[in-house]
Amino acid sequence: MVLDTKYGHEVSRAVSTQEREVFSESGALVSLLAQSVVFLGAAVVAVPIAKRLGLGSVLGYLAAGAAIGPWGLSLVSDVESILHFGEFGVVLLLFLIGLELQPSRLWTMRRPVFGIGGAQVALSAIGIGLASYWFGLSWQAALAIGLALSLSSTALALQIMAEKGHLTSRYGRTAFSVLLFQDMAAIPMIALIPLLAGNDDLTGADAWWTAAEVTGVVVAVILIGRFLLRYVLRLVASTGVREIFTACGLLTVIGTALLVQSVGLSMALGAFLAGVLLADSEFRHALEADIEPFKGLLLGLFFIAVGMSVNFGLLATEFLTVIALVIGLVGLKAGVLWLLGALQGLNLAARNNLAISISQGGEFAFVILGIAVGAGILTQQISELVILVVTISMAVTSLLYILSEKLLSPAPAENTLEEEMPQDLAYPVIIAGFGRFGQMIGRILRAKQIGFTALELDPNQVNFVAKYGNKVYYGDSTRYDVLHAAGAHDARLIVIATDNVEHSVKTAELIRDRFPHLKTIARARDRQHAFQLLNAGVDEVVRETFHSGVEAGRLTLQHLGLEAKDARHVVEVFKEHDERRLMSQASSDKGEAEMQAETQKWAKELEEMFAADEETNKKSGDD
Repeated sequence: MVLDTKYGHEVSRAVSTQEREVFSESGALVSLLAQSVVFLGAAVVAVPIAKRLGLGSVLGYLAAGAAIGPWGLSLVSDVESILHFGEFGVVLLLFLIGLELQPSRLWTMRRPVFGIGGAQVALSAIGIGLASYWFGLSWQAALAIGLALSLSSTALALQIMAEKGHLTSRYGRTAFSVLLFQDMAAIPMIALIPLLAGNDDLTGADAWWTAAEVTGVVVAVILIGRFLLRYVLRLVASTGVREIFTACGLLTVIGTALLVQSVGLSMALGAFLAGVLLADSEFRHALEADIEPFKGLLLGLFFIAVGMSVNFGLLATEFLTVIALVIGLVGLKAGVLWLLGALQGLNLAARNNLAISISQGGEFAFVILGIAVGAGILTQQISELVILVVTISMAVTSLLYILSEKLLSPAPAENTLEEEMPQDLAYPVIIAGFGRFGQMIGRILRAKQIGFTALELDPNQVNFVAKYGNKVYYGDSTRYDVLHAAGAHDARLIVIATDNVEHSVKTAELIRDRFPHLKTIARARDRQHAFQLLNAGVDEVVRETFHSGVEAGRLTLQHLGLEAKDARHVVEVFKEHDERRLMSQASSDKGEAEMQAETQKWAKELEEMFAADEETNKKSGDD
């Protein structure tokens, strides 16, 4: 009895412990879900309001973080953990930036990117760094702040310029070139900041060994990305399982980032390197489309965490200092940009808008300042002050645009760009499906030196046409994110050349709903397919056997003795009549019996037209 009681107590204690662990894990899960609701709710409320006010999504996320953070409702307290987790959004952002840096594109824009962009970053960093050093900071801290604040907000600037329709103006292209250089410059800056702290613990032998490790890892990443990664992506894509391809893309980013971090470099640098290695691959658009949602959510979380960490108490204790620093930052960068715009020959309105558009601090400043604090270069107090200045400078941009438009001069007109600037940031034509039909169109466009982006869902076809010098990207044209990544917002026309009926109709419907500005030409397998495409909003339908069949009919008539001009006339009348019939029947909703009766009516009408035509020719001959 005693034994039973003993075991009973032991079992009771074990069950009780197990229950506590289960309840503890359940409580942690509930807490995580509750925090997720807070983050998502704050973003869903703040970001649309900020967008509606013209402030941009970045400021919306920052405002959401401020609202739920310690200076707001205090709904979340563990800001540091959230910030570290959200930093992975920056890693994904740099991977996507690397994907955009095609060598051919950089070479075309080399003068504005490396000339104006390099001058802006150098002059701004020197000016801000000297001012920081003059205020008593160490040269390492002054350099870190100068580099961080020389960068502008790519997301905020491009969004505002796009909303105002200025991206295609000359100043818009110049601003884009500067932002592109800033995105590239952020990578060496992130790698440089920890080195400013120095490391006295390394002996000469250790330093050489560390350098060898770093070199070996970078070379390994380059070799793997150049020769192995594309083969792996091709194998994964051939399975046709979309989520596995997405998983492979995430594995590429995370694996490369961790590999590079293992030798002391930043994860962001590894992700950027992986993106650059895949920038010319056929999977660029598909990877961009798959990674973009994860990047957007995690980067939004990062900005929310930054908003939570902003010390708004400094506005009460250091109000005049903060305002003076904001004016100094925006004024110095605007002055540098205005001068560079003048050297570029921009008119007054364009120079004003260039100076305003990218005079603010940027999102990379938050990353660089955080690294500087972790490396011991900056104190937490100085970092908080600079972060507050950057946040306010971003909020000021939209207000400066409004003041510029009302007080200074109207928006710039379109200008002709220099030869080194491409006429379009994206190619004007997209070809969805690159089989025999799509390749024919591509050959014609290439002969006229018209750029196009070709999308093909079959990885084997992508690999096959690449052997003959064609550049085709793996991607599904029925997905909005893939078309967006392929440049559909900037393109003028899309050719739906795929031979799959359902796939082509879905693509046409997506274009009608999300890209209504695009003119659409679609390949139709038969008359019913043509009806579906026309009802989906396609502008021009090309029936794949119609024109070849008509041409065969013309040759048949000639071989039967009809003169060439008469045979051509017959097929032209037939084509015009059949096109009218197609458009008429496409807009009707009739049953099969009615369609059969109407088909007989159209056939009789065509016979009567030819009979009347022959009678007219006979009378002309008699006369």
